[in-house]
Amino acid sequence: MKNVTDSFVSLGRWPSAGSFGFNTDILATNPINLSVVLGVLIFFGKGVLNDLLDNRKQRILSTIRNSEELRRGAIEQLERARVRLRKVEMEADEYRMNGYSEIEREKANLINATSDSLEQLENYKNETLHFEQQRAINQVRQQVFQQALQGALGTLNSCLNSELHFRTINANIGILGAMEEITD
Repeated sequence: MKNVTDSFVSLGRWPSAGSFGFNTDILATNPINLSVVLGVLIFFGKGVLNDLLDNRKQRILSTIRNSEELRRGAIEQLERARVRLRKVEMEADEYRMNGYSEIEREKANLINATSDSLEQLENYKNETLHFEQQRAINQVRQQVFQQALQGALGTLNSCLNSELHFRTINANIGILGAMEEITD
């Protein structure tokens, strides 16, 4: 500090005779030069520095406003997406429930249709069995009837003589004649 004070004191001792010279004492001239440069910088650079700081402040404020608007827009989009997600989830649940009920309905219909088909097949089977039984019974009857007829004819042929044979034919012709008169 003593050097700084000495440099100011030495300013008072400069000759004022009008000679111009250089002070080569670096320690004495540095604070003076520095204070002059700082004074000039502060005086002239104050406006430029204020403009730079104001511009920077405006850019920062503008960026903050833009960020806030983007944030609000993102929040609105997020809310719309959440609402849409809830709607889609509800629709998916509805489709799932409708799908399950449709599957159950189709399952019940298929079971009923299969049951009906099985019942019809059972009925057809029973009808076919009944028909085949009736056919077999008719065949057995025909065979029994043919055998009985052959046996009766054989018995008649062995027992009948020509006169008995002639009387039987006449009786049958009489019966047929009586039937013919009734129908006329």
